Amino acid sequence: MAESATDVLAQARQWREAGKGVALATVVDTWGSSPVPTGSHLAVSDDSAFVGSVSGGCIEGAVVTEALQVIADGRPRQLEYGVTDEMAWAIGLACGGKVQIYVERVE
Repeated sequence: MAESATDVLAQARQWREAGKGVALATVVDTWGSSPVPTGSHLAVSDDSAFVGSVSGGCIEGAVVTEALQVIADGRPRQLEYGVTDEMAWAIGLACGGKVQIYVERVE
């Protein structure tokens, strides 16, 4: 069963309270076939643990990698994966849609 947004945000808060670096990825836009709706979250800790989903699994690894960079440098990122993006095929987004994800460090 997928975690609710409340569960994801609660886990992010627990990691921060434990002194860990945390990033939050949020689906801000979708087009066409998308496995998760706008507003879906993925929280990532600085030890690569994560909870939630921004893609139903097909691009999570790439988003976790970006989130770790956001934790390290503090610069938010707007990511986009879609059918015209060669990287999308390389990482498994062959569902025919597009997803935009905003990743920010949790302070």
